[in-house]
Amino acid sequence: MRDTPADLISIKIGINLVNADLLRLRAFTPAVHGFLDTIREGHASTPLLLVSPILCPIHEDTPGPSAVDFNAGKPRFRATGDPAERAAGKLTLNVIRDELARVVRQRVAEDPNLHYLDGRELYGEADFAGSPLPDQLHPEAETHRRIGERFATTVFGADGPFTCEGA
Repeated sequence: MRDTPADLISIKIGINLVNADLLRLRAFTPAVHGFLDTIREGHASTPLLLVSPILCPIHEDTPGPSAVDFNAGKPRFRATGDPAERAAGKLTLNVIRDELARVVRQRVAEDPNLHYLDGRELYGEADFAGSPLPDQLHPEAETHRRIGERFATTVFGADGPFTCEGA
């Protein structure tokens, strides 16, 4: 990404880190800073949006890894971690959202073109109530379309971080 020309950059970070139980909090935050530093080496002032995970109830407060449950009649995912493991640094979606927001708050004074979007603005509790994740982890096609439309409206809208002057 650092060396690819770009007018705008958006990055969504989080769900797969929890699903695979890849990192602990002590490594996650420095990894995000390092990733942003690398991107900024090639795009010092390009508008950059950091997007947190959409709502996924199985991992909001329960760490991964995820596992497939074949006993439900069709494949469904479940979180296999224990919420108590957060104290030892295991990641949940809420932990990731808090950290991403904190990273942006720390950096924004020196990087005014860095922005944060809570993924639950794209798919949140009300959405889950009406269009739950069919396998408890992945949105279906119509939900993906709605997420994309909301992204466009939120990010490129009048008050969005990627608003183009004169648009």
